[in-house]
Amino acid sequence: MSSEEFEKLHEIYNSLYEELKLMPDRVLKCHGEEKRRLLRTFDERQGEAEEVLQGMEQELRTAPSSFRNTMSTKLRLYRRDLGKLQREIKSFDLGLGSSARPVEGGHHGIYSSQNQHSTHMQSQRSLLLQGTESLNNATQSIERSQRIATETDQIGTDIIEELGEQREQLDRTRNRLVNTGENLSRSRKVLRAMSRRLMTNKLLLAVIIVMELAILGAVIYLKFFRK
Repeated sequence: MSSEEFEKLHEIYNSLYEELKLMPDRVLKCHGEEKRRLLRTFDERQGEAEEVLQGMEQELRTAPSSFRNTMSTKLRLYRRDLGKLQREIKSFDLGLGSSARPVEGGHHGIYSSQNQHSTHMQSQRSLLLQGTESLNNATQSIERSQRIATETDQIGTDIIEELGEQREQLDRTRNRLVNTGENLSRSRKVLRAMSRRLMTNKLLLAVIIVMELAILGAVIYLKFFRK
């Protein structure tokens, strides 16, 4: 609910009601054409007040329950007061009709035409209020769409940032894997070099053992068998 819109409607109704409240006394003091003019003005203002009350009721439908209950009671009181004024004015209207018809019957066509014009104006005001309500609904819908778009944009930005962080983590992991592969290659080279050295040492040891055995055999031969 738009509290600002409700307050505007409330102020409009108060202004209309203050004007309507003064009309019974004014009608009572007037006669003839002036009295009929005041009655037509009352009908117009009363119709406007009814439309404003309908707008306030529509605004209350989306209001919080505590606020809605309080203002619904006030709206019922407003309608009661408005109905009381309308009944009071109708009593003057009936008195005018019974006293003025024989004397001023020639003005009936003009009065009917003016009533039709008043009805047309009321319908135009009703259409204007409906258009205003539709515009307010469209504005609220656009605001909701903008909020959703902003939230979606923020979510997209967060996702992009998160993907960027994950990409950096993957790059670091890939670099660590590359370094690990290089270390493994160097380790394999070192192991192969150590293996070659071990084989070389074994061969040298075997050659030395063979030479020592040969020398030992030669010494034994020369010492015991050659005379």
